[in-house]
Amino acid sequence: MKITFYGHASLGIEVNDVHILVDPFISANEKASHININALQADYILLTHAHQDHILDVEAIAKRTNAVIVSNYEIASHFGNKGLEYHPMNHGGNWDFEFGNVKYVNAIHTSSFPDGSYGGQPGGFVIEGERKNIYIAGDTALTMDMKLIPMQTNLDLAILPIGDNFTMGIDDAILASDFVQCDKVLGYHFDTFGYIEIDHEEAKRKFFDKNKDLMLLEIGESLEL
Repeated sequence: MKITFYGHASLGIEVNDVHILVDPFISANEKASHININALQADYILLTHAHQDHILDVEAIAKRTNAVIVSNYEIASHFGNKGLEYHPMNHGGNWDFEFGNVKYVNAIHTSSFPDGSYGGQPGGFVIEGERKNIYIAGDTALTMDMKLIPMQTNLDLAILPIGDNFTMGIDDAILASDFVQCDKVLGYHFDTFGYIEIDHEEAKRKFFDKNKDLMLLEIGESLEL
């Protein structure tokens, strides 16, 4: 499993020959100006919620690639009504895709489309694929529901928001890694704009002091599990 960071909360995941994008917000992110969305491959696009900084490039990419959009019922249906391929889910539900099992799990945040219309309830994803298991938290506060995840899934990586203000920050992300029982963390949702800028060295030190590994990838950089 290969995971690429495209800035903010945007990720690319490769499982065997399947390409998955998560929350593509790239074209309007000045820090990701070197990423060409027209060159990105996508068989599936997973969306945690409907905010513009998570769905901006969905239509452009899905129209070009015929990717299947996977999200809560409201978001998936929204894009389905535009003629795009979609698979609706809701909280607690699992589905076996060609790349592995996906579970849509709880997140505490808000969710509305850029025009203010209802975007369903926000969520995260637990993906079990290629003998590797990851948790993509989405935009969320620290929540006790995270403790449910390791009751069913042993995680190899937790992808957690760390920018604070709109989501949990560093200290709560450390607690979240305790809750999901995973000490290997990829941080995201940070530095895109002023409200969520972080001190990288301090963040890594805080995780290190708790015997945890916080990875902060450069935009376009990848890791392999």
